[in-house]
Amino acid sequence: MVPFLSVVLPAKNEQGNIGLLIKEIHKSLSPEYAFEVVLTDDGSDDGTAQVAIDTAKEIGCNLQVIYHANSCGQSTAVLSAVRHAKGEWIITSDADGQNDPNDYAKLIQQASLLSREHFCVAGYRKKRLDTAWVRFQSRVANNIRQKLLNDGVPDSGCGLKLFPKNTFLALPYFDHMHRFLPALIKRIDGEIVVCQVNHRDRNAGVSNYNAWNRAWVGIIDIVGVIWLNKRAKYPVIAKIYSSQD
Repeated sequence: MVPFLSVVLPAKNEQGNIGLLIKEIHKSLSPEYAFEVVLTDDGSDDGTAQVAIDTAKEIGCNLQVIYHANSCGQSTAVLSAVRHAKGEWIITSDADGQNDPNDYAKLIQQASLLSREHFCVAGYRKKRLDTAWVRFQSRVANNIRQKLLNDGVPDSGCGLKLFPKNTFLALPYFDHMHRFLPALIKRIDGEIVVCQVNHRDRNAGVSNYNAWNRAWVGIIDIVGVIWLNKRAKYPVIAKIYSSQD
């Protein structure tokens, strides 16, 4: 049986996209799955949160909104949402609508086949609709990351992922960690599964990322993840004694 799900949406100035996205999420998961949407409004100066609240009330969608007084970035927005999430499984999805909620069921199906405590089902945008320049940056960054981290995913930048809440909370937190979730989960002996997903154009607004913060700043973070991985230990429990047994 699939446990309760929390769909986590880190959002900044997505007023033009968030209402339609919540409707699509509700349509894709209801009534087959028990779920909530957890939105972190990461210091927006538009009506993102209010549009989300009004839309959720209109369609009867279970919603939490966490407000950041100042913008802290996507990783911190995801962390705030996961900490407040009620679901045992977390689905992360970009709030701009470029991830397709119709793909959630594929990730859920893959996750239901896994048996390890820790895992990540990672989306792979094989047919991206970004500009040639953005695709080039992403391809270079993914190639570097794969060679250095060997995390087993071709598209770590895809925002669509599914993992257990307790898995995420077991990871070390740092800014930009959302780009390295498969590597960090693999570090704690988690299983990584790749699932091909759809990629769509934005309906409104512009991306909060540019050439610098999308690709090149990640080199420093990769060095940090390599440092963490080299210090990971996987104990094999031979026996447990309890005086209460």
